[in-house]
Amino acid sequence: MRNLRQGRGVYLSLILVILLSGCAYPQELRKENQINPAEFITVVQQAIDTFQEKTGVLPIKNSDMSTPLYEKYVIDFAKLQKSSLLSAVPANAFESGGIFIYVLVDAETKPKVKLMDLSAYQSVEDVQKKVNDYIAKHGGAMPQEVAINDSFAYVDFKLLGMKEPEIKSVYNRKNAVTYILNSHTGGVAIDYARDIQTFIQNNALGNSIKPDQDLRQILIDKSYFVPIRSVPYTWMNNQPMPHQ
Repeated sequence: MRNLRQGRGVYLSLILVILLSGCAYPQELRKENQINPAEFITVVQQAIDTFQEKTGVLPIKNSDMSTPLYEKYVIDFAKLQKSSLLSAVPANAFESGGIFIYVLVDAETKPKVKLMDLSAYQSVEDVQKKVNDYIAKHGGAMPQEVAINDSFAYVDFKLLGMKEPEIKSVYNRKNAVTYILNSHTGGVAIDYARDIQTFIQNNALGNSIKPDQDLRQILIDKSYFVPIRSVPYTWMNNQPMPHQ
């Protein structure tokens, strides 16, 4: 689908500029952001399906080829409203003052509506800036704590001189988001190992996992959310492990 790949979008960049002009974290507490997203997603999914049936294309914003897969296909609500397929933008969407961006996964096969958490997205950007400053000031040394494997370690926030962002996981609001660092490049990502492990255990998936399977797909299949700012995970020694 050429329409899915054309153009160079700046949508997420513009959103990030808006978010960084203030702090988005407290918005997690807003009422519309705590509503079960199922009802919103169902309505949007129906509109997406109808739009594609009528036009042969998807109502998405232009994206860059370098945009990470799970952030690539952002839904364009204006197109749905213009086609009279959606009366109002969901209350928890960024366009309505919420903290979620509505995106599509499996866009080229069977498009499914999912949510991207902007609070988590912004938090990674904040940590990345601190990491970049630290690396520049310390001769390339990485602000890393406990090593996970040869390629990744947990971010050492004491070395960064900052408090770890207090963001809850979209997959389990009882768990706080943790941050990992690529030991070679300095790239910061969210650690989804615990969330993946929980889904595998709760759904008895351990015996069906393939050695080369990207375990992030489990998060997508079993929830309403995409694992933004993430790296691939594979199953090693009975646990999810990040890799480059």
